[in-house]
Amino acid sequence: MSNPQRQILLVDDDESLRLVLQMQLDELGYAVTAASSGDEALALLERFTPDLILSDIRMPGLSGLDLLARVRQSVPGVSMILMTAYGSIQLAVQAMKAGAYDFITKPVDHEELAVLLQRAFEHRDLLAEVQTLRATIDRKYGFSAIIGSSPVLLNVLDLAVRAAGSDSTVLIHGETGTGKELLARAVHCNSGRRDRPFVCINCGAIPRELLESELFGHTKGSFTGAMAHKPGKVESAHTGTLFLDEIGEMPLELQVKLLRLIQQGEIEKIGAVAAIPVDVRIIAATHRNLEAMIEDGAFREDLYYRLAVIPLELPPLRERPEDIPELLHHFFARAREKHKRPGLTLPAEFIPYFQAYRWPGNIRELENIVERLVVLARPEGLTLADLPGGLRQQRPPLEALQIDLPPEGISVDAVEKDLIVRALEKCHWNQTHAARYLDLSRKTLIYRMEKFGIRRPRS
Repeated sequence: MSNPQRQILLVDDDESLRLVLQMQLDELGYAVTAASSGDEALALLERFTPDLILSDIRMPGLSGLDLLARVRQSVPGVSMILMTAYGSIQLAVQAMKAGAYDFITKPVDHEELAVLLQRAFEHRDLLAEVQTLRATIDRKYGFSAIIGSSPVLLNVLDLAVRAAGSDSTVLIHGETGTGKELLARAVHCNSGRRDRPFVCINCGAIPRELLESELFGHTKGSFTGAMAHKPGKVESAHTGTLFLDEIGEMPLELQVKLLRLIQQGEIEKIGAVAAIPVDVRIIAATHRNLEAMIEDGAFREDLYYRLAVIPLELPPLRERPEDIPELLHHFFARAREKHKRPGLTLPAEFIPYFQAYRWPGNIRELENIVERLVVLARPEGLTLADLPGGLRQQRPPLEALQIDLPPEGISVDAVEKDLIVRALEKCHWNQTHAARYLDLSRKTLIYRMEKFGIRRPRS
């Protein structure tokens, strides 16, 4: 039996046949709404959207093909099956070209119709799953997954969006942790190869003696331990995208083979007697200065120019401090959900410290620190004392303190006294925590408390 929630709009001008079909569809478990003409069907479509339309082709007034054309404009997601007593290949081809899911001839066979409807709904469900998966992939790997709106980042993304539509090689340069692989995936997911493989290999993570086999594959018996034929990463990426991370670590002898792949579209496995044609788009990434490596003889100049048809420079996090609050909140929300800490909040006073830090590990370091804060947070919540020492040592800029400077002038002693009192109140008058917060020794804090006559108020 079919899902009773499936809604079918039945359209046929033959009343007796319409009643028979409606009864058969009811028995199959479908919810059926009937219409005696194409015009009546259009009126019904203004009030509800069925999951499928089963319609006669030859009807007075609006024909089934005319109805199909109108449906494709107004409710394009609805599948449509057409029926006719004049079964002909030409009419079937015309209906399929116009966008019909399938075609069935009259008199309609009950079992044939049941199978056809089941297949149509399975196809519809599959399309919905693909759309959901595509949306998930786009969110995870598309350009929307790259967080930030700083001008320096948007400039890179603009270039990447324009590059995605081509098959040109792309060379991404950026420090470790800036998101080079994420950008490469975004370019792939927005390219014409989005439904084909995205294969990644880190040229610096594989021993030099194994890298050729990993990249290009080998034949059985080509070397000791080669017990079977093995396809390489390049072959696995056929018709898709090959991402070569840390391309600067690739040995010179393999750079020659990579150059051949780019120029001739073919590879030669270890032990093979003939080359294999492959169709891949190459995106490479590195944190190293390849131009300096060329001068040192460590990287081929001809390969560099083949890879850098479209160069993309990812800025380090320290050059886009305006993106840090958005990144911070994103990673905090994700870590809070991952570690089931729904009540944990991110103190606003953290942000100036995060923006003042230099982030040598870039976005990856930021993500790791945020996760550590969430995991180790005490039940009472986060304070500045929970920040790693490296962040606490960074003094926020003056504007982060939000001190108003009145035109008539201000007393430095008054500001210092107020700052000490506020720090003590923030740390619940714990002098050790307050001293750490102010980056003072406890002895210095006590001295200044005595200087300004600061005492903890009685409760």
